[in-house]
Amino acid sequence: MDLKGFYCFMILLIVSFSDASRLSKTPVKSIKSEDGDVIDCVHISRQPAFDNPLLRNHVIQTRPKFSLEGLPANKLSNSKNLPIAQLWQLSGSCPEETIPIRRTKQVDALTASSIHRNLHSTVARHTEQIRQEGRPKLQLAAALVEGEYYGAKATINIWGPLVQQSNELTTSLLSISRGSSLSNLSSIEVGWQVNPSLYNDNRTRLFTFWWNRFKGCYDLLCSGFIQITNKIALGGALSPLSIYHGEQFDIDVFVLKDASQDVWWLQVGKETLGYWPTSLLPNLANSASTILWGGIVFDSESDGQHTTTQMGSGHPPEEGFEGASYMKNLQVVVESDNLSPLSNPVAIAQQPYCYNITLGKSSYWGDYIFYGGPGRNPNCP
Repeated sequence: MDLKGFYCFMILLIVSFSDASRLSKTPVKSIKSEDGDVIDCVHISRQPAFDNPLLRNHVIQTRPKFSLEGLPANKLSNSKNLPIAQLWQLSGSCPEETIPIRRTKQVDALTASSIHRNLHSTVARHTEQIRQEGRPKLQLAAALVEGEYYGAKATINIWGPLVQQSNELTTSLLSISRGSSLSNLSSIEVGWQVNPSLYNDNRTRLFTFWWNRFKGCYDLLCSGFIQITNKIALGGALSPLSIYHGEQFDIDVFVLKDASQDVWWLQVGKETLGYWPTSLLPNLANSASTILWGGIVFDSESDGQHTTTQMGSGHPPEEGFEGASYMKNLQVVVESDNLSPLSNPVAIAQQPYCYNITLGKSSYWGDYIFYGGPGRNPNCP
């Protein structure tokens, strides 16, 4: 995938459309979270995925046919990888055979959809200018590998970065894709983001996103991803967050192709969340060609200057552990469902004085990156 392909990938995080049909799902139970969210516990067979005609006769897969292997130990002190903690979990839990769905008001869904439609034309024009001088609105600091892959993993440091404008976003993610343009691209993304236009606040939230040939979707806002766990809500706020020069928190994310089931499974922490059927992602039916780990910021350039929206911790990678945001245990699946270290990863930073990245390898963390930055500063006007 060339640099134009990277921009096509980044557009996917901006262009998403909410399907109001998921708003009508009748919950078995509803939970009011202290952060203002309402979590509806919906029977697993009535989740939004099954509104898709391609999944009308789909039989739910209850567990993957794989196990994690080859993981390096997390030996560095003062970094905690705990069971996934979301604020709504403090207020209750969903019964067995249900899944937690973050409630979205119709007006919120329509507002997010409108914002994303307006952004689409602006962002799309930048894909034609990526090799020209000037600052891109979507800015990337990431590590990338290309080849034939059947899965990938990362341990992602969790932060609460500042977002300057409500129509901007910042995200840290793992991406798996195949294709070089929007017309033939299939991709899966998972990680955390601060996205006020989508979630109506500035909290750090767990998210997923999938895209196939001009159609994409966040979380469970439309049909596609099939969730099987009752413990984690896509779009739910994460807690606790890392503290600058203090305690660090992170989450494991793992995506794996299961050829026997024709699905891509998602595991977060020790919890298997669910899967994407390959019928929805034809270019990923066999394998992925590009894996990417890192951060993305959308800069609206509202005042003619670079945004102050932060990436990662808001501090440059040179500050290292407890200062900059990290991803560690970066691994790929090349065969036999075994995780392997990276081969010849490439670092990409389009605006390094605004957001940058460094690569590394150690016996403690395996392959890792430090990445991020503050956005506008004296060297990034």
